[in-house]
Amino acid sequence: MSLIDRDFFDTFGYVVVPDAVPADHLTAVVQAVWDFLGMDPGNPDTWYQPPHRYGGMVEMYHHPAMWAVRQHPRVHQAFSELFGTARLWVSLDRVNMKPPARADKPEWDHRGFTHWDWDSRQRPIPFRVQGVLYLTDTTADMGGFQCIRGFHRRLDEWAATQPADRDPRVPDLTGLTVEPIPGRAGDLLIWHVALPHGNGHNTSGRPRLAQYVSMYPAPEVLDAHAAERVRQWRELAPPNGTPFPGDARGWERQHYGPPALTELGERLLGLRSWADA
Repeated sequence: MSLIDRDFFDTFGYVVVPDAVPADHLTAVVQAVWDFLGMDPGNPDTWYQPPHRYGGMVEMYHHPAMWAVRQHPRVHQAFSELFGTARLWVSLDRVNMKPPARADKPEWDHRGFTHWDWDSRQRPIPFRVQGVLYLTDTTADMGGFQCIRGFHRRLDEWAATQPADRDPRVPDLTGLTVEPIPGRAGDLLIWHVALPHGNGHNTSGRPRLAQYVSMYPAPEVLDAHAAERVRQWRELAPPNGTPFPGDARGWERQHYGPPALTELGERLLGLRSWADA
């Protein structure tokens, strides 16, 4: 059975796959986030402190629970349907815990943002996607995923009206409507790289919890890049070349070794080639 409504994706620039992973996977990632942060989910006073960052980004990359999500067959199937091939690599990305806005914590009052993780001047526009897994039920007021629906289809038309020196990663939102996309725990939302997106203002009283996960076509031959990805997995290290600082405490290395991989996980990492699949 197909997981992707391709017409919806092509029209709006994103699609939601419900129940992408089992409930126990979600519970495990949520617990991992609280453990990593050293916070009590039942005590909101503990939510407003490092090591997570303004906006809720958490510098955790290789927890076994996160790898269980990455190598879950239903997640792989969804991306495979979009790309028309099973031969994919998975992104080594982070999680998010965005606490709600509080009057007595103004330094944590993140109002949200809208951007591209890609230079929007690039032509032709590539077919690349990004994804986020809703770890808990997320209402529209919880500061979760938001986007300008369908904008990827009119990017060229819009760009022609903009100054030549416009910011290629942050759109001028004049006349545009940014909409929150609520979802249920287990929903996997996948969006086109040309869709302006971000996360919103959490005014709900509850924390927003999510795991970022995406896939892209794997190279035909396992090369130095594959070896570097394997090193990151073995050493529980963040990806090279990112602007993210990683976790200065080394918490992951202190608490576990390389997460166990299934055969699918080995191929998604680059430890095993897709050539013999």
